Amino acid sequence: MGTVLLVSAVVMLVLGFTLATVVSQRIAQTKIDAASAEIDRARMVVQEAIDTSSPNSSLQARLNSARASLTQRAQQGSDVANVYEPVLLVQSSLGVTTSSPESYRVPEQLVEYVTQGNVAYQFAVVQRPDGTPYNALIIGTPTDSDVPNLQLYLVTNMDNEASTLALMRGLLASAALIVIVLLVGIAWLASQQIVAPVRSASRTAERFAAGHLRERMPVEGEDEMAVLAMSFNNMADKLSRQINQLEEYGDLQRQFTSDVSHELRTPLTTVRMAADMIAADQESLDPAARRASELMTRELDRFEALLTDLLEISRHDAGVADLASTVMDVRAPIESAWAQTRHLAEELDVAVEFDIPAEPVSIEGDPRRIERIVRNLIANAIDHSEGNPVAVGLYQNEEAVAVTVTDCGVGLKPGQEELVFNRFWRADKSRKRHSGGTGLGLAIAREDAQLHRGTLDAAGVPGVGSQFRLVLPRHPGEGYAHAPVELVAPGEPDEVAEARAQLEGADEVVADVECEGEADGVEKQ
Repeated sequence: MGTVLLVSAVVMLVLGFTLATVVSQRIAQTKIDAASAEIDRARMVVQEAIDTSSPNSSLQARLNSARASLTQRAQQGSDVANVYEPVLLVQSSLGVTTSSPESYRVPEQLVEYVTQGNVAYQFAVVQRPDGTPYNALIIGTPTDSDVPNLQLYLVTNMDNEASTLALMRGLLASAALIVIVLLVGIAWLASQQIVAPVRSASRTAERFAAGHLRERMPVEGEDEMAVLAMSFNNMADKLSRQINQLEEYGDLQRQFTSDVSHELRTPLTTVRMAADMIAADQESLDPAARRASELMTRELDRFEALLTDLLEISRHDAGVADLASTVMDVRAPIESAWAQTRHLAEELDVAVEFDIPAEPVSIEGDPRRIERIVRNLIANAIDHSEGNPVAVGLYQNEEAVAVTVTDCGVGLKPGQEELVFNRFWRADKSRKRHSGGTGLGLAIAREDAQLHRGTLDAAGVPGVGSQFRLVLPRHPGEGYAHAPVELVAPGEPDEVAEARAQLEGADEVVADVECEGEADGVEKQ
């Protein structure tokens, strides 16, 4: 509304000023043209009157006689005497000015122009005989008579024209005010009929997007806004049905996963007991049966781990996973995770190096979940290291702690940094898992990290290696703003890592381990 008022006021001001200027110029030009035509006739009359007057008379008498002759001639021929007031003026070489009527003051600048032999005019304010001022147009011309420096001026009253212009300006101002009020009223009506429904639609869309799926636009009338409201409501109905179907499907899927996991517990326990009984008497079995017993026990272990992970991921999906939070030294879950994965490193002959502070690093968190995250990261690094060293680092600042696990293995291709956290995702499906993972470890690890209001991310270079970084706030309820260390993929240029550190606000850039090799398929020494 304010914009409409401002724009309409500016437009009307410009139009009014332009119109007033054009009219003023036309009126002034008309008066100037009429005065120019009249000054030529008046000059001839004055010259004739001066030439026929007695040279023995005084200069003032001759001027008065010529002025009287001009006035008389004008009264006989037209009404010029009622329009123009003639003034005769002579400037002597001594600077004495003689005028008729006496003591009539003509603007000095106009006199100067006429003295130079020009026909000139000027708008000025002059005094009446009674002393009252009025607006006038004064036009002057030199004459060719036996009186040296004789100048003729015609003075016309411009008060009527000034009154006309003032009246016109008043009418324009009144019209502009009326138009502005009308435009504001029209804009207000338009806003009520168009803008208000659009704002209502915007608010309804915002509430719908916020989860209020029953929000609908009111349908009033049969105009375009009513059609828009009906189209919006139809769209909202379809989206609501689809969202409800997806939610129901997701709930059923999660419930199915949870139910299957629970139901499989009982037969799994029974099969486990039978397998343990068979394994207890392996010496009496023939080699084929003994091998079958070992395979059954190993697969039962993997099946049990899969059920455990399925139950855990279903708790995260259902939103019922919670933190058993306590103040602890974060080095303890790292050491516990290493104790559970040491056998895998020894089996695959992978050296694992630790860079952990000697002093305690205290945070508030769930030690069981942190241990599970680190265990998954170390086992995953050992499994994909291809016999090369694995480095584990622990870093801290005032807000958070970070655990990095770096390997010089197969690395990650572009775009796989997020895919590795998908459930059951594998970069190479033909690759053998030495750790016997279930495919849910990294997905659960990220859920556990987010439960702490932390992050778990990865970076890698194909054929060189990869790094996983776990960042946990010291207090889960507060979160963190700056990570203690930047995520650095092995083989990544230092300037790239430093630029990302500045972008994300990390405190420092640390390369846990230097990996050889530069690209896919490059053999590392």
